[in-house]
Amino acid sequence: MAGHDLDEVIIQREGRAGLIVLNRPAALNALTHGMVLRIAEALDAWEDDARVETVVITGSGDRAFCAGGDIVAIHRAATGGDPGAVEGFWRDEYRLNARIARYPKPYVAVMDGIVMGGGVGVSAHGSVRIVTETTRIAMPEAGIGFVPDVGGTYLFALAPGELGTHLALTAGSVGAADALLCGLADHFLPSERVPALLDDLAELPVHDALERHVEPVPSGALEGQRAWIDHCYAAGTVEEILDRLRESGEPEAKKAADRIAANSPTAVKATLAALRRARALGPLEAVLDQEYRTSCAALATPDLAEGIRAQVIDKDRDPRWHPPTLSAVEPTAVARYFAPLGARELGLAATTTFLERW
Repeated sequence: MAGHDLDEVIIQREGRAGLIVLNRPAALNALTHGMVLRIAEALDAWEDDARVETVVITGSGDRAFCAGGDIVAIHRAATGGDPGAVEGFWRDEYRLNARIARYPKPYVAVMDGIVMGGGVGVSAHGSVRIVTETTRIAMPEAGIGFVPDVGGTYLFALAPGELGTHLALTAGSVGAADALLCGLADHFLPSERVPALLDDLAELPVHDALERHVEPVPSGALEGQRAWIDHCYAAGTVEEILDRLRESGEPEAKKAADRIAANSPTAVKATLAALRRARALGPLEAVLDQEYRTSCAALATPDLAEGIRAQVIDKDRDPRWHPPTLSAVEPTAVARYFAPLGARELGLAATTTFLERW
């Protein structure tokens, strides 16, 4: 399966490794529906191919692994276009996220550069997740009137203490050390070593290849902030969280409060509810089913279209949220994100045997 440079995803075999290269560098390798289907097709082909012992996914260019999904298409759907097209994209994307998590062969994600949204979905569920000094991982959804998806609420619910809540509500990003702390990555190596690692993965078992290149990770920021993060974000509501952050006396906590307050009030409340529910749902498939509900619900809200307009299309960074304040967000507006979809449910949990990975 040789690839060529015009492909949005290059699929090829290098020795014992099946290589997936996200190949839209001008768009920071953002995922399209076609790319999702192509990756799924490669995983299907390689599962029973004895020549492929390891799957490796990387991004082309020197800026990003993958900056997320096709947000302009989502904006079209949220402003009067066909929501069915975006819902279909999410169905296939979330199925791919679950497939990656349960893939029977080592799945090595080289998370060099920017990794956001959908990029987290095709990397952080893998069995071997590598970060470098250029890595910036984020689920910035609350900043565009959306709720973390692609299994993001599952990953954040598993993060130590309230670190996941902090990242989700602020829509903040983390570097290599904090990604390891939060459970979003497994190994660190300098970016300049990536080509040599890829060469070795084509010839060696994963452990042997990693042993040649992995290094101790430089220190991060969040470990020293755990005390106030765990205390403040354990509060029951977003309003109480903001009160605790502002009263803590910590400058970083004040910054976090300001970032949360700038995000969509409705999306922030729905995000907190989604995270708390995710902790009780169990396997990834059940959380992805919930995320499909929250994503479809967000598509019908004014804040998603407005958030994408302000951050991505007009870039004025001045979204006009509706409603504009947390106190004006009715409980029914949050409950709507979790309403059953009937025949449109994703239904991953119902069709998966949770022991198949083991």
